Amino acid sequence: MRTHHRNQLAIPPLYDYEPWQIKEKSFSIANNHRNEAIFSLGNGYMGVRGTFEEDYTGPANTSTPGVYINGVYAAEEIFYGERTPKQPELSQTIVNLANWTKINLFLDREKFDMLTGELIEYQRVLKLKQGVLIRHLRWRSPGGKEVEITVSRFLSLPAPNLGLINYRVKALNFKGKISLVSMIDGNVKNHHHLRNPKALETRETILAKRVAYLIQEIASTGISVGMAMVNQLQDQAGNLISGCFSAPGEGVCQEFTFELEQGTEINLNKYVACLAIRHADSVQLSETIQLAVEQAVEKGYGQLLKEQGLYLKDFWSDADIRIEGDPASQQAFRFNIYHLLQSTGRDGLTNAAAKGLTGEFYEGHCFWDTETYIFPFFLYNKPEIARSLLLYRYHTLEQARLNARRVKLTGALFPWRTINGEEASSYFMGSTVQFHIDADIAYAVKNYLAVTGDQQFLYDYGAEIIFETARMWADRGCFIELRDDQFCLNEVCGPDEYQPGVANNCYTNYLAKFNLEYALEVFALLAEEAPDRLAELKERIDLTADELELWKKAASNMFLPYNRKLSIHPQDDSFLYKQTIDLDSIPVEEFPLVEHWHPLAIWRYQLIKQADVVLLMLLLGDRFSLAEKRSNYDYYEPRTTHDSSLSPAIYSIIASEIGYDQDAYNYFKQTARIDLDNYNQNTEQGVHLACMASTWMVLVQGFAGMRNYAGTLCFKPYLPGNWQGYQFKLKVKDSQLLLKIEGEYAFYQLLKGPAIEIEHDGQRLTINNGGVKVLIGVK
Repeated sequence: MRTHHRNQLAIPPLYDYEPWQIKEKSFSIANNHRNEAIFSLGNGYMGVRGTFEEDYTGPANTSTPGVYINGVYAAEEIFYGERTPKQPELSQTIVNLANWTKINLFLDREKFDMLTGELIEYQRVLKLKQGVLIRHLRWRSPGGKEVEITVSRFLSLPAPNLGLINYRVKALNFKGKISLVSMIDGNVKNHHHLRNPKALETRETILAKRVAYLIQEIASTGISVGMAMVNQLQDQAGNLISGCFSAPGEGVCQEFTFELEQGTEINLNKYVACLAIRHADSVQLSETIQLAVEQAVEKGYGQLLKEQGLYLKDFWSDADIRIEGDPASQQAFRFNIYHLLQSTGRDGLTNAAAKGLTGEFYEGHCFWDTETYIFPFFLYNKPEIARSLLLYRYHTLEQARLNARRVKLTGALFPWRTINGEEASSYFMGSTVQFHIDADIAYAVKNYLAVTGDQQFLYDYGAEIIFETARMWADRGCFIELRDDQFCLNEVCGPDEYQPGVANNCYTNYLAKFNLEYALEVFALLAEEAPDRLAELKERIDLTADELELWKKAASNMFLPYNRKLSIHPQDDSFLYKQTIDLDSIPVEEFPLVEHWHPLAIWRYQLIKQADVVLLMLLLGDRFSLAEKRSNYDYYEPRTTHDSSLSPAIYSIIASEIGYDQDAYNYFKQTARIDLDNYNQNTEQGVHLACMASTWMVLVQGFAGMRNYAGTLCFKPYLPGNWQGYQFKLKVKDSQLLLKIEGEYAFYQLLKGPAIEIEHDGQRLTINNGGVKVLIGVK
């Protein structure tokens, strides 16, 4: 492995290595922006960046406040300098919504602000087991008054419309008047992308007996967003303190003023219900959020926090990973997994954005990242969430059909970047040209069925996706006479975005062949097991026998690149004939190249942004020999810049398979703590969600060597780096398997369901409740 340009950076730990929490031990303006992303909260429906409850008076470029609801976006006309036909007309950008977390504290006339007075003590902790963010501090005002403040915040995972804050204040050295102002602040804006950053228009503010409402609308998309707030303030004796409502500007607030004795504490519980509905009636919306917030108040903060803990206890019982001998990796796995849970939609109508629900970058769009990187984690840990992600694709299938027509194709072409299912990219050479997304989704459907056995999904949803994507491939390619009538795919782009508009990208051709073959397999399966469903589907989408023959012919005659002289699979028809360049000769400050080099400068070289052929070696690894994988790795690794955070994990996995253990561990280190250590120096923009997911892939598919090509889990585990052991669980159909590696041994145990057949280093094993202990191979 060559010295990667980022490996030259000595990155000290930014947070103590603690197994179940992330702790900020002191406040610093310089670190605030990054910590807003690290301490973000979410529940798949809603997300909140880790901003403080009080007004922040630091420099504007050190904070990006953000409250988001998954799938809630604004649209603007896309302006083209030089317009070409059939380009997308409207952008899609996730909207920064009203800030419901606002609470300002006044000690008489002195406003609490950590940037004034003296911050005597400070600590903020994200607790991964409990799903709560806690900030504790002691502050001395400019006038000398000292208070102790503890703020707990969480977004309910069992009830995703709810956000809750517990705010405690204790007077340490004074007696006097205290004011708390709790607010939903609707005077917000987007900080990136939108030309008109103020996407929200306030429609209504309602002040009721104990509930305050804010109803806003995104005019460009017709999405209404309602928030309802109830505040309950108690003194130390448990007596309720009343407050006064008001509706200043574009928000609603409630102010409490009271006398606080020295040494005593007050306790505010803030309950907020949020809901977004397209073209909603404001009365219906307000009634719905009122009911939700009233039910929350009836349960109480303590009960809701308990339910949060129970939800996460169940989640971690399936998804937890244990690492022995590497506390940095242990913390990273749990942090990354927690963000995956926080950011991924679970309703079948929303997806997982590149930055999750932690920032506006990439405009809140989802990509192929979902099926290729995020989906595998959920498939083997929470398959019901994996199912929801596939349902999102099914529910946007009609938009995919229209997208195919846009580029004169039949079938369906899923968008490269989107929120609502329509293509949102204005640069087709970096988006629509990546037709492989169709096969990536088909690949996820097949894996879902193999792992879950959910045939009903195939009958109701999956088959239609598979048939329509196969149609696209059959229309997209052609039989080229000068290629001996082989089926070729021209003007495409594989995962490597530094080589767009090429012919016969190897990854694309192999995945297209897979997609076509799988469509024929699904058709035969339905003909045998669900003929009535097949007949209905054939009629509805007008599927003909001639099409099936074309699929078969195209798959059988697919051009599959191979260079015998180099014993590698050429990335595309032109890649091997481009100029080579030594990556170590490029100045470090010019990486990533996508931000510093003109595209024409990049395209002339054998430069790879991210794993392409090497990714193919993983996804369809049963079609390639170990020698072929090693040859491809050896050729493409020195040419890969890893300018995408999606790349190092794939190289790590293949490095493990071919015996390059040190490469595998080095590339793992580039993924595991990408945000906790701010590896790419851009964590403030939001977390790298797919890279976080790829960490799980490195462990399970790399270090443990798990493959599932033919319906049987196959393992070839080893211990990387200085690890002393590791363990994880996998769900397969009705069973759950534990794999535990300790020293020279692997221990497989059945935790739930019927016995399961696996392979360990080529040895067939039957795993039941008693478990099996075997030696791991020596590498």
